[in-house]
Amino acid sequence: MSKHAVRRAFDRAAVSYDSAATLQRRVCELLLAELPDTPPTAILDAGCGTGYALGLLAARWPNSQIVAADFAPSMVTTAGGGICADIEALPFADASFDLYWSSLSFQWCDTRRAVTEAARVLTPGGHLAVSSLAPGTLAELDIAFAGTDGHRHVLRFPPADALAVACADAGLQAVQLERRTLRFHHDTLATLLRELKALGANQVGAGRRPGLMGRRTWRTIEERYESLRELAGLPTTFEVILCSAIKPIS
Repeated sequence: MSKHAVRRAFDRAAVSYDSAATLQRRVCELLLAELPDTPPTAILDAGCGTGYALGLLAARWPNSQIVAADFAPSMVTTAGGGICADIEALPFADASFDLYWSSLSFQWCDTRRAVTEAARVLTPGGHLAVSSLAPGTLAELDIAFAGTDGHRHVLRFPPADALAVACADAGLQAVQLERRTLRFHHDTLATLLRELKALGANQVGAGRRPGLMGRRTWRTIEERYESLRELAGLPTTFEVILCSAIKPIS
């Protein structure tokens, strides 16, 4: 999927994002729990979205300077202001931040480029805290759509260890990688797809179908997903990666 299409999708989703961002809020809280208590002087929230993490970071470190950045202009506006920037090419000087934070943005990026930029803007001794998604995310949706039309309907997520490899290659140390499986439930498949659309994440995967599906194909997809139903509803799995690292002092 092109970067332009991703930006456009998230730009449009800014007004509806918070109403559907249960996963995003949960992952922010998990990532924050991994960080040391030492207050950073300057924090970058790279890929800030509508700014949920900004409140968490400010509550924990009220005296830290926090800069928000996102490449979707409407997201920056909704977050209350910041820098409209691509996290693969940040407009900040070297060694500008003691904490580089990015939650659930890296799956839309080139992991190596984004980590290289993170390492560049970190101060020596600064911390990196990143969350992303790994293969197995939306596995149920993949099963339901498999083979129905020859198009891919779920994003190809980077390998689980991609962040750790990129951190090591960028010279970061004390790299820690943790995988968490989060599962949510929905009443219907249509409810799940509306939620993904509200998040701007419905436009996923290269080769996505350009038009509407036929009624028979859609019925097949619904029946496949319905066969996975649990007592709590239709399951949706997210394989979450939490990554932390430190930029060496010398």
